[in-house]
Amino acid sequence: MVCGGYIAIANQVQQISEFPKYEGSARDLKPVAQTTPENIPASTEEKEPDIELTVIDRLLNEPVYSPFRREGTVKDSTRPVYVITGEEIEAQGAKTVREALKFLPGILPDGTVGTEVNALSGQFIRGSNSAQVLILLDGRPINELGSGGFDLSEFTTNIVERIEVLPGGGSTLYGSDAIGGVINIITRRPTEKVTTQAGVNFGAYGLNQQTINSSGKIGDIGWVVGYNRTQAENNYPFSIPEANFEGTRKNNDVLYNNFNVKLEANLGKRDTLTLSTLYLGKDQGVPGGVSIPEPLYGQGYFNSLTDSDRKYTDQVLTDLTWNSKLGGGDDSLLTAKVDADFLNTRFDSRNSSQARYDNRQASYGLQVQHSWKFADNQTLVYGFDYRNVSATNSTFDFSVDTKTVTYDDSISQGALFARYEINFTPSFTANLGLRQDFSSLTNGSFTSPSIGAKFALTDSTTLRANYIKNFRAPNLFNLYANGSTYVGNPNLRPEKGDSYDIGVDQKLGDFGLLRLTYFNNTISDLIAYNFAVPIATYENIGKVRTTGIEAVLNLQLAKNVYAFVGYTANDPRILKSTNSAEVDKELRFAGADSLNAGLSYETSQGLYAGILMHSLGAYPINNTNTESLPGYTTFDFKMRVPLSESLIFTGSVDNIFDRRYQLFPGYPDGGRVFQVGLSSTF
Repeated sequence: MVCGGYIAIANQVQQISEFPKYEGSARDLKPVAQTTPENIPASTEEKEPDIELTVIDRLLNEPVYSPFRREGTVKDSTRPVYVITGEEIEAQGAKTVREALKFLPGILPDGTVGTEVNALSGQFIRGSNSAQVLILLDGRPINELGSGGFDLSEFTTNIVERIEVLPGGGSTLYGSDAIGGVINIITRRPTEKVTTQAGVNFGAYGLNQQTINSSGKIGDIGWVVGYNRTQAENNYPFSIPEANFEGTRKNNDVLYNNFNVKLEANLGKRDTLTLSTLYLGKDQGVPGGVSIPEPLYGQGYFNSLTDSDRKYTDQVLTDLTWNSKLGGGDDSLLTAKVDADFLNTRFDSRNSSQARYDNRQASYGLQVQHSWKFADNQTLVYGFDYRNVSATNSTFDFSVDTKTVTYDDSISQGALFARYEINFTPSFTANLGLRQDFSSLTNGSFTSPSIGAKFALTDSTTLRANYIKNFRAPNLFNLYANGSTYVGNPNLRPEKGDSYDIGVDQKLGDFGLLRLTYFNNTISDLIAYNFAVPIATYENIGKVRTTGIEAVLNLQLAKNVYAFVGYTANDPRILKSTNSAEVDKELRFAGADSLNAGLSYETSQGLYAGILMHSLGAYPINNTNTESLPGYTTFDFKMRVPLSESLIFTGSVDNIFDRRYQLFPGYPDGGRVFQVGLSSTF
């Protein structure tokens, strides 16, 4: 459900009311033929569009893929799912996928080491960390199995059609790494008409961004081709009172060069072949952090400011997808996808450790699935997944001119899965899911069942409930690391998750929608480094149970005036640990409560202005809860002004009141920042 941006309701309503209609992807915004004063009766000409009754329906009919592993809508899902669309992403000025998640409920995206465009992404969902959240690209997993997770700051938003956040895990459909939840990035598809969009963006601290995209179809061939160049210096002033430190952020520059190509061919009326390739390149400085003395933050955070450390990433993500409609109708779709990903990261540490760290991963995958509506009230999705990942991690020590290999190994994972859905009555729906994963790891195989149901009590009230069993296989670093500091353990068991949620969707007359979810997520056999044994190594030593609430309210307050509120409450409690002082304490970093809100004004001509609030509660920075970082609240202003039918001006001021804070001890925020941009469609 759309709720992250301030145009959450208005932009969606435009597409189904008497407002100007737009064709193609969400970011094209190219007007098509519409009713004009010359061809309508005079009495209709002066009437304002009546959109009051369409707001709720449009929110519930937002398309989503991740809860079903097929195309569906928010209202079809028994799971709570949250969506941010391309229109919202463009409007809020989000430059990367990490930034685009800022105002969504169900996720704490602030787990980074800064607020600049290149800041390392961190996402916490229901007490999980980034390695326990599965990242999908058009429905296929891309997590790094060498070290876990995927840095969402690598993705610039010019490729994005929408982003889905599915809290509570997704192992039944997608396998490993989905203990906390799933984030699915849907990329742009070809538009019906040939369209080119070019844009420039300038902002604080040397931000300089250029984007160009071409999309269209000629005959049976469609394409999307784009390039994004983003550069910033990020040399902002900051202070950390806890360390009695003031200075200017240095060595914090970044240069993105991202390319995207998608080719789509219609092989007759019922078959489609799509080739998609992304190149994500990033060259950035790594400024480090300010050391925080031990008396201030427990054990102390002995970070190191650096003036020449650098990080380089080169990611190539490619897949080839064949879709075939079987039979004579649209109720049977066979999909086969093959993919090849190459993820390379190099970190040159000339300041802090005089070493170069290389991480290289090659991944090859296959997905085959059949989505079959074999009766009017029954749907079955079933298939087979396979993924092989080889990864190498090495360290080159400049001082002694030697190279040490930390690990060099591979993991093969295969699975059979099925999801069955039945509508017993128009008001009662249930689904059952089962997945059996097979792995080359000693303890890597796993069975993941799920069950869900929803029941419409009335036309305005719907109840829903779900259970999912999830898991995360240990990564190669956990298993095979042989460095001087970290030693792997090849006998590790997968982390296991049990996720429950119950919720209600409540329509508020014809002007609002409330979605409320209570959840209980338990993660056991947590993998952590155990220092309490003679030879320190990774072990299954932890258990955490997170309870909380996700709440989303969308309202239309008056004509052209919209509002949203999203609240996420987390309480992750440590139930098992080798350190008795941690038991019954809150898990560090993952327990902050988040409140987002927005108020906007938008017209049918595309003019809008909005104020957004993001508030994060205090959270502990150690598992004994003896130290914590305070919460903070920021306000952003966003605007879009159509200068003509094809030229749009955008502007924003983030953190209007210059609220300064730390997300991690010693790592400051960027303070108040602004950006302005122009985009043209032709």
